[in-house]
Amino acid sequence: MPRSIQRLAIYDMDKTITHAPTWTAFLIAAARDHAPWRLALLPLAGLATAGYAAKLLDRAGLKQATQRLLLGRNLPAAAAQAAAARFAERVVATGTFAGARAQIAADRAAGYRLVMATASYRFYAAAIAERLGFDAVIGTEARLAPDGALLPVIEGENCYGAAKLRMIEAWMAREGIARDAAHVRFYSDHVSDAPALGWADEPFAVNAHGPLRALARASGWPIVDWAR
Repeated sequence: MPRSIQRLAIYDMDKTITHAPTWTAFLIAAARDHAPWRLALLPLAGLATAGYAAKLLDRAGLKQATQRLLLGRNLPAAAAQAAAARFAERVVATGTFAGARAQIAADRAAGYRLVMATASYRFYAAAIAERLGFDAVIGTEARLAPDGALLPVIEGENCYGAAKLRMIEAWMAREGIARDAAHVRFYSDHVSDAPALGWADEPFAVNAHGPLRALARASGWPIVDWAR
């Protein structure tokens, strides 16, 4: 008998599902709840962002530096979980595109397994994904202390660009899903996801910025605007 085909609908998160990037907003919300005095360090976080713009830091370095400034050397597990839950409630209530939620519902109804693949840290992206009905989350992993506290160190790769596709493929291998036994839809707003978009059976450029819009037109990929 032929193998059954697994249907996967894989979604980027920031600016694909959410109105805005989430990392800085999460940091500010978590610092406000856990250690409000750290908000005085926001100008230093701005300097780290300027360092990234000047190519003195890569994306992974920027994440680690801003986390260290606003959340400290470690954030207790209970505090991290509570901050993620509060932030997710707010994002899902007021910060997601109606079009994204409609497509998520349509993919679920069509029998697709819903997977979020995001460069954001999985420890808080998973709280958002859970509330949106996703089945699995692939994201940047944070290193944990022996007691479970969150450390300002990325564990493994930053889930961005070509690394995101590698992490999707690794997840599929762990799940026992062969690529030739899967039909994959992939949704993203950003050209950095070109590796995964080109690999997918059905790539969708969603709320696309200029470079992705140009690539989608040249590649014949559907362009969808959930921001309207």
